[in-house]
Amino acid sequence: MDLVVIVALVAALFAVIGLSEPIADRLRLPATVILAMMGIAIATAATLLLHTTLTDAFNPLAQAILALPIRSNLFLYVFLPTLIFQVALSIDFRRMLDDWVPILVLSVVAVVVATLAVGYALYPLAGMSLMACLLIGAIVSTTDPSAVVSIFRATPAPQRLARIVEGESLLNDAAAIALFGLFFAYVAFGIPTPQPADLLFHFPWLVLGGAFIGWAAARLALTGLAQLGDHPLGQVSVSVALPYLVYVLAEAVLNVSGVIAVVTAGLTLNYLAPGKLSPPSMTKLRDTWDLLGYWASGMIFVLAALLIPRLLANLRPFDLVLIAVTVVAALLARALILFALFPLLTKLRASPKVEAPYRLAIMWGGLRGAVTLALALAVTESFRVSPDIKRQVGIIATGFTLFTLLVQGTTLRLVIARLGLDRLSRLDAALSAQVVAVALQSVRESVTGAARDLGLARETLRDEVKRFAGRVDRAVQIADEGTGLQDRDRITLGLVALAGRERDLLLEGFRERTIPARLADRMLIDADRLIEGTRNGGRLGYLNTARRRLRATRGLRMAEFLHNRLRLSAPLSSLTAERFEQLVRQVLILKELHGFIDTRIRRIHGKRVAELLHDLLERRLEETEKGLDGLRLQFPGYAEQLERRLIRQMVLAQEEREYAALVDDGLIGPELRQVLMADIHERRTRLALRPTLDLAVQKTELVRQFPLFADMDEGQRKHLAAQLRTVYAAPGEVLMRRGDTPRRVWFIASGAVELSRASQVVRLGRGEMFGHLALLRRSARRGQISAITHCTLLTLDESRFLALLRRNAALRQAVQESAEKRGVAIDLSEV
Repeated sequence: MDLVVIVALVAALFAVIGLSEPIADRLRLPATVILAMMGIAIATAATLLLHTTLTDAFNPLAQAILALPIRSNLFLYVFLPTLIFQVALSIDFRRMLDDWVPILVLSVVAVVVATLAVGYALYPLAGMSLMACLLIGAIVSTTDPSAVVSIFRATPAPQRLARIVEGESLLNDAAAIALFGLFFAYVAFGIPTPQPADLLFHFPWLVLGGAFIGWAAARLALTGLAQLGDHPLGQVSVSVALPYLVYVLAEAVLNVSGVIAVVTAGLTLNYLAPGKLSPPSMTKLRDTWDLLGYWASGMIFVLAALLIPRLLANLRPFDLVLIAVTVVAALLARALILFALFPLLTKLRASPKVEAPYRLAIMWGGLRGAVTLALALAVTESFRVSPDIKRQVGIIATGFTLFTLLVQGTTLRLVIARLGLDRLSRLDAALSAQVVAVALQSVRESVTGAARDLGLARETLRDEVKRFAGRVDRAVQIADEGTGLQDRDRITLGLVALAGRERDLLLEGFRERTIPARLADRMLIDADRLIEGTRNGGRLGYLNTARRRLRATRGLRMAEFLHNRLRLSAPLSSLTAERFEQLVRQVLILKELHGFIDTRIRRIHGKRVAELLHDLLERRLEETEKGLDGLRLQFPGYAEQLERRLIRQMVLAQEEREYAALVDDGLIGPELRQVLMADIHERRTRLALRPTLDLAVQKTELVRQFPLFADMDEGQRKHLAAQLRTVYAAPGEVLMRRGDTPRRVWFIASGAVELSRASQVVRLGRGEMFGHLALLRRSARRGQISAITHCTLLTLDESRFLALLRRNAALRQAVQESAEKRGVAIDLSEV
């Protein structure tokens, strides 16, 4: 075919893709359904025009359309990597990790159940081998993620449920295509009943091998992307090469799953890139991939739909029965997952509760599309597969796809409406009314001030303000009285708005580059959890979610273990510095929220609710400052370094805004601005490096601040710091058990511990020590010692403690006073 004709047809298909969205919005149908309909219509019209006897004028156009070189490799090697990579790159992966159990179980189990159900349902009727029937089952198990996710974007579904379904849809395709590759190999090479051991070996190899290739390639690519920091177009180009190279390497070279390799590469980049690339680079990268994904999704649907008349060319009456059996089996398999496995996961607390209407919508919304047709086309093109299997695979897969698009797709909105999923809940309706009221009040204030500054006619201004004030008053009345909310619901709405404002402040800090991308990403996830927890649990949900953010993470606890037991300090230093920075930023944001309560929330919910929100916010602020103060005691001086860095970043952001305003006003030219911005960029790059938290330096500082060692000179303190070992303890951690024979002495640099012996409880705090009396008396401990707060402890082994005791009078006096206080007789003259 002439290249000019191909270019012209591709341009026309891009125009079709552009028209599909407004048509879909007008008809209230999924865009994929419209694209499929348009593709079928184009192919059908071309066929009719080519064979009609009325005119031959359109024969060249019809022949060009029908002769387009559409092959399965075009879908699998050109469009599919782009489509899968874009979804993996844009999904909320960090939040998805919260629900990895239901997502992984549902994606893998759903594909396996659907494959088995369809395969065994067709086996007695289709006259094909079991492997060929299971091959059809794997082909029709792929779902269209965009169609499933659109259900929840069109309904007020819980965010966590939407994430689970979106993640399941993404991994569903990967698992189904991996199964397809497995069964296709058996069918192509004529193995009707392979050994179960072969299946159990090959499938994990396909999945794990693909996952490793994707992860390794993404880490390598990310290193290159970070080196191209000043060349955003180069970064985009490398990112575009990544999914194709990964797919070809996995499929053609290593014989593992290319789709899983691409998914893993996209998720790895999604997770790690925000901490390596600048915010503008990430924005450009995501915007580019959104466009590429949109084009790939549209093109793959249109081109696949052009194949439908060809695939159905040899349709027989009995084939309709096989298509009906496939539809019923697939729906029953999906119902089994949704109505049996989902409730089981909910009981195990691995998944949120999914109400029956949502499960019905998910079941009916499992649309199939281009991936199913592409896999079917790959079978029909294989010279190793028998003609009869080719025909049945093509017809059953195509008929099943048409049913999901033309029956399920066109009735999906109706099903959602009949299930009542298109209506807001009472609380959501109240929240929307609140948002409208607050927004209109802000608009009134800003427009009134702007109109007055412009010197508009007073009568006109007064008339328009009065007219707009009526609208504002009606909105406030609806928000205040129309919903009949109780105070408990008003508090929940206020807290949701407060959490939303906290998220907005984080985004502002990220845009101004006063919050690093990696930290902003993590804090935004925490803010989303706070909003979700508040919506589900009200006041208690808000406080409990906020408190969970202050607890030590598993990673931090593991880092403390590595430091305390193996003396590996690098992970603890990095994670503690990150936690330090997060708490510093969190305190500043929480202080800003008080003004939001007074200026916005008080207007809607009144003084009483506003005062209660102030109290709840103050409680959060106290708990956050308490955590920050604990870190200040553990690591003196480091918080000051972070605060100085933050102030300098804020100055840079303000300086950048001032230069931009001067350029807009025409006071400085773009050449001078370029020079000034280059200087700002250089200083910002230096400030982007977080100060290193050196635990060795911090230990020396702790020794300097310890009262017992105040009389030492600097050389002695440094020598002692080298001998001391730092131990970090979490609340509740047992430091010494009953019956233990002490081999070291503990000095409390920060925090507090509790000594429990029989009915006696003694608490020790900063500047005190323990373990010394039992060590000096050579006796086993008669009680247990546990940390009651986060503690930083300095330990000294027996021989070094005794040597220090001999030459340090202040330490001897402290030991003697401690013994007298506890009624223990001890003779230090023998030491």
